Amino acid sequence: MMKKKSISASKASLFFFLCQMISALDVPLDSKLLEELSQPPTITQQSPKDYIVDPRENIVIQCEAKGKPPPSFSWTRNGTHFDIDKDELVTMKPNSGTLVINIMNGGKAEAYEGVYQCTARNERGAAISNNIVIRPSRSPLWTKEKLEPNQVREGDSLVLHCRPPVGLPPPIIFWMDNAFQRLPQSERVSQGLNGDLYFSNVQPEDTREDYICYARFNHTQTIQQKQPISVKVFSMDSLNDTIAANLSDTDIYGAKPVTERPPILLTPTGTTSNKVELRGNVLLLECIAAGLPTPVIRWIKEGGELPANRTFFENFKKTLKIIDVSEADSGNYKCIARNILGSTHHVISVTVKAAPYWITAPRNLVLSPGEDGSLICRANGNPKPSISWLSNGVPIAIAPEDPSRKVDGDTIIFSAVQERSSAVYQCNASNEYGYLLANAFVNVLAEPPRILTPANKLYQVILDSPALIDCAYFGSPKPEIEWFKGVKGSILRGNEYVFHDNGTLEIPVAQKDSSGTYTCVARNELGKIQNEVQLEVKDPTLIIKQPEYKVIQRYGHVSFECIIKHDSTLIPTVIWLKDNDELPDDERFLVGKDNLTIMNVTDKDDGTYTCIVNTTLDSVSASAVLTVVARPNPPFDLELTGQLERSIELSWIPGDENNSPITSFVIEYEDGLHEPGVWHYQTEVPGSQTTVQLKLSPYVNYSFRVIAVNEIGRSQPSEPSEQYLTKSANPDENPSNVQGIGSEPDNLVITWESLKGFQSNGPGLQYKVSWRQKDVDDEWTSVVVANVSKYIVSGTPTFVPYEIKVQALNDLGYAPEPSEVIGHSGEDLPMVAPGNVQVHVINSTLAKVHWDPVPLKSVRGHLQGYKVYYWKVQSLSRRSKRHIEKKILTFRGNKTFGMLPGLEPYSSYKLNVRVVNGKGEGPASPDKVFKTPEGVPSSPSFLKITNPTLDSLTLEWGSPTHPNGILISYILKFQPINNTHELGPLVEIRIPANESSLILKNLNYSTRYKFYFNAQTSVGSGSQITEEAVTIMDEAMASRQVDIATQGWFIGLMCAVALLILILLIVCFIRRNKGGKYPVKEKEDAHADPEIQPMKEDDGTFGEYRLFSFVSSASF
Repeated sequence: MMKKKSISASKASLFFFLCQMISALDVPLDSKLLEELSQPPTITQQSPKDYIVDPRENIVIQCEAKGKPPPSFSWTRNGTHFDIDKDELVTMKPNSGTLVINIMNGGKAEAYEGVYQCTARNERGAAISNNIVIRPSRSPLWTKEKLEPNQVREGDSLVLHCRPPVGLPPPIIFWMDNAFQRLPQSERVSQGLNGDLYFSNVQPEDTREDYICYARFNHTQTIQQKQPISVKVFSMDSLNDTIAANLSDTDIYGAKPVTERPPILLTPTGTTSNKVELRGNVLLLECIAAGLPTPVIRWIKEGGELPANRTFFENFKKTLKIIDVSEADSGNYKCIARNILGSTHHVISVTVKAAPYWITAPRNLVLSPGEDGSLICRANGNPKPSISWLSNGVPIAIAPEDPSRKVDGDTIIFSAVQERSSAVYQCNASNEYGYLLANAFVNVLAEPPRILTPANKLYQVILDSPALIDCAYFGSPKPEIEWFKGVKGSILRGNEYVFHDNGTLEIPVAQKDSSGTYTCVARNELGKIQNEVQLEVKDPTLIIKQPEYKVIQRYGHVSFECIIKHDSTLIPTVIWLKDNDELPDDERFLVGKDNLTIMNVTDKDDGTYTCIVNTTLDSVSASAVLTVVARPNPPFDLELTGQLERSIELSWIPGDENNSPITSFVIEYEDGLHEPGVWHYQTEVPGSQTTVQLKLSPYVNYSFRVIAVNEIGRSQPSEPSEQYLTKSANPDENPSNVQGIGSEPDNLVITWESLKGFQSNGPGLQYKVSWRQKDVDDEWTSVVVANVSKYIVSGTPTFVPYEIKVQALNDLGYAPEPSEVIGHSGEDLPMVAPGNVQVHVINSTLAKVHWDPVPLKSVRGHLQGYKVYYWKVQSLSRRSKRHIEKKILTFRGNKTFGMLPGLEPYSSYKLNVRVVNGKGEGPASPDKVFKTPEGVPSSPSFLKITNPTLDSLTLEWGSPTHPNGILISYILKFQPINNTHELGPLVEIRIPANESSLILKNLNYSTRYKFYFNAQTSVGSGSQITEEAVTIMDEAMASRQVDIATQGWFIGLMCAVALLILILLIVCFIRRNKGGKYPVKEKEDAHADPEIQPMKEDDGTFGEYRLFSFVSSASF
């Protein structure tokens, strides 16, 4: 079955009569069709019902209509025919019913006041316009009146009456002064709805002579001015002075002071009033009250709530405004005026009436001969409107009879109409507040089917979207429509299609196979016609990469992507919007093929950016939010409240957080008295806090500023607060870091850290410096000083303890009693050298020294430790002149022993010990001599191999640079090396210590040997030195061999070997410099004395090492 969005005709007569039957034709708005079909007149344009005109300009009364054939026009004025041909000032526009009354050529607008109605008529009926009431606007002058000055006592209420002339339309009222400046209005002084100026209470500043009421008439663009009104307010003080000047001393009468008064209503009067307003209008209710202090107005609706979204308060809440009122807004509205002395109220009973308004306006009806139909006219109002019908502008009761027509209240029922039944019907709905007039024609036509959709029209839709294929048609009777797919296809049926009453075929979800040719067939009893159209289904447009939410700091760059995919036959256009509007005209916005880039982002760029992709068939969009963050704006409106001697409350208003929440506020202060221009940190509070209680110091001229902090950074400082000078007081604290240290043996230098300016607590800051020798029954000695942080006490004993205190004072008194510190007078050099110095040699490179401590009294200062001076006198293995280096080890505190590392074996040393205090070193102990035992020698100074023969080599060497004892022999080891670099058997030879060369015989010819050579003492062998050498080749054999030394390949090979050896030497040199050890050192490490411990600061066994160098010429 075909799915129809309509109801087929039925025999249910009640439904038939009450509804406009679907068989009634809708005439398509096809211009060609409309030109061909007959149609009754229809009013298309007319002037408003209440038409106020400018009396200085021509009067134009509009009346436009359409119909086929074109209608003719006529007018009535005040209910009778208006013959425009008899009035030369009145003309009608060609092909129109619009009247033009030529006032500017000598006519008077008042002569054309009246009620006008236009009629448009053709052979199929007559349509009429509303009754148009023409009234010229009026702006009369103010009547002259003598205005007495208003003399009023301060605090009393006052009403200045405007009473403007009655104009048409009513004028707009406003109050100004002689300088054409609007008079300021407030809760105390305001203009009422009637134009009067109300004073809830007058003040001396209300005195003036130029209160002027103006009336502006908008239609005539004129302003009328009332005579200025004078107001003089007598203040109580001036009034009492006047009374006193005119009364004798014995009179006790005088003006009473300004007294506060409870509210009374100036308007409206009484306790209740009534108000009627029409539905859809604006309801304005007003209450203005007198009183001192100025009353505050509040509005409520009794038994209900004020309507949300339609309620507004104006004129400082004295006027309640409700827009678009309805019957539900009827009720009692109470205004309450209140001040501290009481309250008063007024109840306004509001009734909402309604001029007629449409529920169902009659609609044009097109029928075929013999068909049925109906016109329905339904309206509502308060009171309920009456319904009357007219036919072609004539009341239906006296109109020509039509047997097909029956009137049933608000409905006209047509049965079996004929072509002569065509007419225009008017429905009039009226009550005491107005009327509604509607024209609706009945047009009876007999026409064969026509298809208005162009042939072979191409429809394109997006995949999976609805496809609507038009078959606009007309015919009378109404044709039946059938659809086919393809030229020879079968009729379309089934749930996959929807057939609309207007002939449109709908495919709810179009697929690719929905493409093709569709044929529409229209038929009625007068004929048949068909039309073919084409459908193409396209792929949808998609945004495959959407813009994403971005957070960017101010002045950064940001880019949004918008990558799309679309049907290849469609051409997309990409548009970027900001906050649903066009992008700003700014070169910083760069629109690319697939993106939008914003350079140097500012706060104004914050918002939602939308990428819209349009084709001729579809549109897709995607949005992303850009949040621009920055440091917060500085706080403002700093206010100081709750001022006390030692505290104050600071409040502020945060600046714009710039999209990054404020995490904290930093409060800084400036001391304008002591450090003007320098800001100090005071405190920091959370970002949710905008007030803080600040602790203050006396005698400081405070200014504060606030800095806001968010994740981006710190704001600029706020403007400074007002200054606040605290009172002076005694100092709260004394100087810190008090010390007593002598600079000379006979003085005591007392120092301290001075108080900051704001710590002084008052003018005249000084310091009382007191001292006395400790453990001696002496009185305190004191001195008062200023502007210094040091005092020197002279003539003191050497290094004795003193009790010291420094107290702050100013002009108001002393700080609290200070705590005492212990200091010492100046030090002198120690007097006694350490005694009983003993040395214990542990091994050839390490010794331990002991000494007895000196008496503390002889130190004459702070004992810092002991210094051990030691130096090598001579090597016991040889005589030489040498550069003597004195070494120093310092042992902190009261240690009496220490280790001497790094000694040379088989050497003679001297040392002495000295005590050290803060002044310097004491006398040295007698030099102590000690010797180190033998050690293993260093390697021989060189090893050279010379004079190679067929079977011998000559070795020469130098003695070790450091014998470290008496040499007893040299050890030589050697072994051959074959062509594969394998080592042969090792041969060892012992050589007397007094030899310096050796000839090795019975060697193999043309053989490479490797030699290992070292020296020995009684302690052991030293480190060895190595060399390699080659015996020469046999001459006979050499003659039989090719001289390869001249071969090019051999020369290249040798160069490569030389380069490789050079690289190996460099590597070895680097590794040696990074910490290689001599064998002697390795042996010493292997046999380290267990008493030797790592050198630690708190141990002091090895002390602090210093080196003193001097040259000594000695023979050993």
